[in-house]
Amino acid sequence: MAHADATTERTPLGRVIGLSLALAAVLAVIVLAFAWPSVTAEPKDLPIAITGPAEAVSAAEGAVDQESPGAIAFQEVSDRAAAVDAIEAREAYGAIVLGPEPEVLTSSASSLAVAQLLGNVARQLEEGVNAQAAAAAAAAGAPAAPPHIAVPVTDVVPLASSDPRGTGLTAALFPLVLGGMIGGIAISLVVIGAMRRVAAVLVYSAVGGVVLAAILQGWFGALQGDYWLNSAGIALALAAIAAPITGFVALIGRAGIAVGPIVMLLFANPISAAAIPKEFLPVPWGEVGQWFPPGAAATLMRELSYFPSADTTFPWLVLTGWAVGGILLSVLGHFRNAGGAEPDDEAAHADDVAGDGAGLRQDPRVPA
Repeated sequence: MAHADATTERTPLGRVIGLSLALAAVLAVIVLAFAWPSVTAEPKDLPIAITGPAEAVSAAEGAVDQESPGAIAFQEVSDRAAAVDAIEAREAYGAIVLGPEPEVLTSSASSLAVAQLLGNVARQLEEGVNAQAAAAAAAAGAPAAPPHIAVPVTDVVPLASSDPRGTGLTAALFPLVLGGMIGGIAISLVVIGAMRRVAAVLVYSAVGGVVLAAILQGWFGALQGDYWLNSAGIALALAAIAAPITGFVALIGRAGIAVGPIVMLLFANPISAAAIPKEFLPVPWGEVGQWFPPGAAATLMRELSYFPSADTTFPWLVLTGWAVGGILLSVLGHFRNAGGAEPDDEAAHADDVAGDGAGLRQDPRVPA
């Protein structure tokens, strides 16, 4: 009878309601984390180079700021060549060249959204130039309207033909983040011993970098540039995400697994600026996201693929810092816990020993 009562015992209603509310709150956080960047995205202080006569530059800056207040932060350069250099070094998303032959320079590989924005600027510039030419001709008493002046748009760093919309490059980040999380969590659950987990993370990251680069570059064509350099970037990104998970597990036990889904997925991934420029995110979250592995990895893979002239020191250092930091946490956990066993492992071992002792004492054939 007692056994039947135990098996038919129901969960208290208060616990059911509490669990349901908690799950709904978690769902709300997940939706907010992933939808917030796209809903609130708005260009702010986009670095755009500009060159030409001082009077024309001032007029263009005023017209653009009136049409899109605060969207563009102009950087004056000496000439068109300097503007191209700024774009290729990823110091500017595009450029406006003024003078006898006006031109707008874009970089779809850097951001399709900004390239489209500059396309609108080119149309506005063309309308303004032709209006001024018509007014000047009318003032001079010209019998006919002046010929239409076109403002060409040149894509300085275009996307590859294998990924013309950039969707492959953008989509590549999520499996990278997910792969780093899965690797760190699986290693934490399966491998016992802090230093053995470090070895597992290093091997997993190295092999994962080679495999993912082969798929993303060799098969899908989402990545460009040097294959081995891309492999190294992916491997370091995987280690930067997996190592902190195993490191915290070594230090505080299984609770450290939460570093993956909470820090990397729910917090860092939405502000990584993988799909949109960091300037589209509310200040200062675009910059903050670059200090975490998802943001640094997204920037690094884009620049390795399309911007060989860009300075990639910062994302390399960020990823290295997270990977090394995670390894150091594992080392610290190794020396804090006897034999490298984590707190949860020691507790489980103690429970097993206690259970064995209790079983022996309950056996009537064994003296107490």
